[in-house]
Amino acid sequence: MSISNTHFLIGGLVIAILIGGLAVFLASGDPDGLESTALYVQGEKTLTGASPEDGDPEAVGVSDAFAYEAPLPDYSTGEEGGKAGEIFAVFAGIAIVFALAFVATRVVAKKN
Repeated sequence: MSISNTHFLIGGLVIAILIGGLAVFLASGDPDGLESTALYVQGEKTLTGASPEDGDPEAVGVSDAFAYEAPLPDYSTGEEGGKAGEIFAVFAGIAIVFALAFVATRVVAKKN
């Protein structure tokens, strides 16, 4: 028994949407490893979590060393968006990744 490409894509999208939609309610508000590293490089926190403003002598005094603003930071549309904004951000991300993968596969398939 074989599955068609269309059924496979639809199944993958449904699974991604379910996982993404549920992850919004289970996600932690604490920074992840990459975000925590960026805060450390910027001097906004130390390895123990304190910031230079707290008077921590070990805090790194590097400012503006790392600057990047994500299109939908922290998977949200801002404070006013709430959980609905977070769900929208997740679905937008899924749609963008799907579109990029779809275009990439068409380009590769054309070359073959």
